[in-house]
This record gives sequence, structure tokens and C-alpha cells, in this order.
Amino acid sequence: MKSISIKKKFFVGAMVLVGLGMGISSCKKVLDKQPETFLTTGQVYRNIFDADAAIIGVYGKFMGLAKQYLVLNELRADLMQVTDNADAFMREINQHTVTANNPYADPTPFYAVINSCNDVLKNLKIMLADNKIKQAEYDQRYSDIGALRSWIYLQLGIHWGDQVRYVTSPLETLASAKDVANYPVVSFDQLLDSLVNFTSTLPHTRPYPMGATINTGLVTNVDGSNTRRFFIDKFALLGDLNLWKGNYNKAATYYRSIMEPVLNGYDVDNANGLYTIGGDQYYQQSRQAFASVADNRDLCVGYIRFKESDQGSLIDNNTQGWRSMFARGQDNLWMQQWLWVLPFNSNFAPENPFVNMFSNSGGSYLLKPSQEAMDKWNGQRQTNGFPFDARGNFTWRTLNGQPVIVKYLYNYLDASSFIPSNPLQKPGQWFLNRVSNVHLHFAEAANRDGQRKLAAALLNQGISTTFDPTPGVTGRDVTNIMNTLSEPYPYNFDARNGETPRYRGDWHRNAGIRGCARVIPAAIVGDSTLSIESNLLNEGALELAYEGHRWSDLVRISIRRNDPAILANAVFNKLSKDGNPGAAAARTKLLDRKNWYLPFK
Repeated sequence: MKSISIKKKFFVGAMVLVGLGMGISSCKKVLDKQPETFLTTGQVYRNIFDADAAIIGVYGKFMGLAKQYLVLNELRADLMQVTDNADAFMREINQHTVTANNPYADPTPFYAVINSCNDVLKNLKIMLADNKIKQAEYDQRYSDIGALRSWIYLQLGIHWGDQVRYVTSPLETLASAKDVANYPVVSFDQLLDSLVNFTSTLPHTRPYPMGATINTGLVTNVDGSNTRRFFIDKFALLGDLNLWKGNYNKAATYYRSIMEPVLNGYDVDNANGLYTIGGDQYYQQSRQAFASVADNRDLCVGYIRFKESDQGSLIDNNTQGWRSMFARGQDNLWMQQWLWVLPFNSNFAPENPFVNMFSNSGGSYLLKPSQEAMDKWNGQRQTNGFPFDARGNFTWRTLNGQPVIVKYLYNYLDASSFIPSNPLQKPGQWFLNRVSNVHLHFAEAANRDGQRKLAAALLNQGISTTFDPTPGVTGRDVTNIMNTLSEPYPYNFDARNGETPRYRGDWHRNAGIRGCARVIPAAIVGDSTLSIESNLLNEGALELAYEGHRWSDLVRISIRRNDPAILANAVFNKLSKDGNPGAAAARTKLLDRKNWYLPFK
């Protein structure tokens, strides 16, 4: 029987997810082994605890992709720029002059995690056949790791295009993944077909179950954090895969399940009654809710009440408003927005890479916001007339005279002085997906599926305001307005909010992405479908900058419109504004789609 080496460092990497108190008994047993100890597969996969330890180990290894993922998805695009401290390899990524030995262009780390996924999937099947785990336990765990593998393959397709080898069984060596004879190259479109087919047939598409005491299986509390958001959201992945394929109605259907988790029985532990229909949490969960102007206990851009015309009253702290979603703990507000977040713990590997990448105090300060990104935020106007988008203020700051990306540093820097609380401790989080991204992608799908007004509503001021012919008027019957109930699912929304008769539609608190950010609606110019799509693409930059979505958004829209200039011009604008002499050459290169993809070496 094939043997595998169980090394201590493998499980130490996994421990960032579980801590010592997670209760997976096999972890301690393995940690007690000497690093050179070898165990057979049968000794490793003995019971449900071993299966869970293997899954946690895969996620621990997956966290090692964080730096490469962010460099590829942001530095290749238009919002991030290198500093003088960046090495030659980052500069190559930035100006699209990548050489074969560039470590950021190496797909091997992605295949290393895929290989771990394949090994776990294979052994879960064996465990089920040997009655070592129950069918439901198998379904949940197989689906989780299968979805994670599909997500990684989607990343490979986005960055390596038509050069990917689709491997679904464990490899003896990672180098064999590049063997065309054994693993033929598939086109990006063929890869998407395979991913849609595989992922849509996974037996368990909902999150891991969570009991009333929140301590069942892989979902538990560790050091004040619940592990529920550590695992990939399969509906979001299925929505994204179908969005890439142009299956817009299917994509919107998957996204809608996330946008209404309570009604879909999808992602809520209601043992504490928080999500009772008609309660505050119910109306706000995953709905991009409007601001709480009285106390600013929300995730929106806001000002101290009655001082909205005073720029100095902007809510700018770690416990209130838009900024706080990147700093606060896992309270109810945090849960309203975040879908997939992996935490870094200074006591366990892998180390948080973002402090070194972004901080100019205690880090190497390698990357910064581009001038193009800053211009995008400064080109917006708030509803109170201020000529800037405050989301930019919370995404980057001038610290020690330098522009610093701070989204990933709020757990590392003091909330007021922005000096490291403890330079030796580098806590942080890898932000992978959140509700705002789902709303933007739902709107993108809806727009292409003929639901342009609904798409604009979710982007701008929300459903209630957009579908109200006379917003602000009180004392009227709203039965036939403020809703899209005449449309088929997934486009039928009830945002009615009235008193005669009384209505509190499920979506009456939806404010829209820009409404929550307190910026004026994006105008529709010319062809409404293309204009709304362009507005959504731009909004993704303003709302989601540096969260790993920008390159994929640019590529997807460029492919859909068969217009490489969308991507080429975005990169050109960045490089030219930052004085890079290679700007024109990069634009010319990116006008050819085959040059969007990295060398597969």
C-alpha cells in the first residue's frame, strides 16, 4: 500500500484554522509522531476525526496561496502598483513582461493544493465504501473539498488560459501535472464545462451543518471565532462558474440563495432566534442593508447624525461603518457581509503575508495603490456633495508620507495611531468573498438576462427606491410599487415599505451598493446593457479593491464583449499614470488575448 509522510509542519499549517481546542482527536496523535514517521493511508484515514483533520490540512495548505493569489489578481490589473522595494518578479507581473522563472507565474503551488484535494477525495470514497464514515458525512466533506478544487482550477484557467491540465486523481509527483502525454491540455472553455459539470453534481451544496450549540463536526468556536466562514461557499462558486459560462439565469439563481439565506434554509443557525422573520437581523442578513443613521452600527459609509455636512464627522473606526467590516470580530454585522474568510494566526504557519506586502511599518512595503485606483475613488461624488468616495479613505491611507493599502492591516495596526500594536504579532485575514461581490455578480447576470432595471437598483439606490415612482412620499398604498413580484424567480423581490396597508417586504432595507457607500447613482449612458455592465465593473473596483477580484472581472467582461481593449486600456491607464515607460507596449501586448495568460512552465 502506498505510504505518505505525515510531517508535523503539515498539521501546524492546518492548526491556524482550528487551534488546539477544536477537538479533532487525531490531530494530537499525529502531532505526537516524529517528523520522519511514515503511516499508511489506512492508518491515516481511520474515522471521521481523521477525515476532518485531512480537510483542515488541505485548507492549511491552501492558505499558502494567499500571496500569489493576490499578486496575480490585483497587481496584473489596474488598481495596485509596485513600490521601489518590490523585486524584479513583481515588476514583471505589474508591466506584463513575465519571464519563465517568475515564481508568481508558477502554477505548481496551485497543483500542490489540487493534489491534496485529489488525495482526500479518493480516500473519502474508500472510507465510505469501508463504512468508516456515514453517507451524510461523506457528502458534506467530499463536496467541500471538491468545490475547493474547482475554485482553484478556475483560478488556473483565469491566469493560464488554454494551457491547463485538468487532473482529478492524486499524482506521484507535481511535475507530472505538466506532462501533456498523460494529462492533455484543455482550453479555458472546456475547463469551465468540466468545472460546471462536476461542481453542479456535488451531493451537498450547502455549508457544513451547525447545531444549536455550534460545536458539531467542522463548525465550532476557536479563540472567539466560529469556523463556519472558513470553508468555501459552494453556491457562490456555482454562481461564478455559470456567470463565466454565460448561463445567466442559473448564475442568478445560485446567487439568490445566498442573498436570502434564511428563506432558503441555507446558512443560518437560528437557535438564538436572531433570524426570526420580521426581525432586524432577518431583514439585514446578506441584503446590503441601508445605514443605521442614529448610531452608525452598520457596514455603510456614514457621518455623525446631524453633522453630515461636516467632513470631519465621517465615521472612521474599527467598530462602526464600512471600515469596520475589515477589522471587527465575528459579530452579527460581520456575519451579514462575509462569506469566506481565512484568519492568520501569529502562532501557526503559514505566516500572514499581507503585513510584509503592504505595511511600511514592520513590513517590506512592496505594493501600494495605483494612481488610477486613487483617481477612481476621487472621481466619485457623495450624496452630501463631498467630491470623493470614502471607501477609498478606508482602503488606503497616507502613512509616514506613503500611500498604504490598509484593508489587510486593521488587525495589525493600532486603530487610531496606525502604528503596529505589536510588530512581532502579525494577525490578519485573507478576504476571499463577501455579500457585496455576490450582489454585483447577481446584478451582472440579471443585466445580461434582460433585468436591467433590477441590476441598476442593486448597484445604485436599492430596490425600494428604484421601483418607486415617487420616492419619499408617505401615507400611500405601496401594494403595487417597490417590488418586482411580477417577475419570475430569481428576479422577484419584495421591497415594499408602507403603512396603509402595512408592508415590510423582505428587501425593504436594501440600499444598493452605492447607496450603502453614500455615493450618487452611476449614470446610464447609451446602450443600457453595456452601460450598466461597465458601471458594475467600475463599482467592483471601488467596493472590492485588493480583495482578489479585479483581474478576473476585467477578463470576464473583455471575453464576453469580445473586446480586449477593456483589459488593455485598464492596464495602460495604470502604468501611464504611474509613469511606467512600458505602458504602451503593455497595451499593445494585451490587445491579443493569448497574451493575457501566463507561461505554463
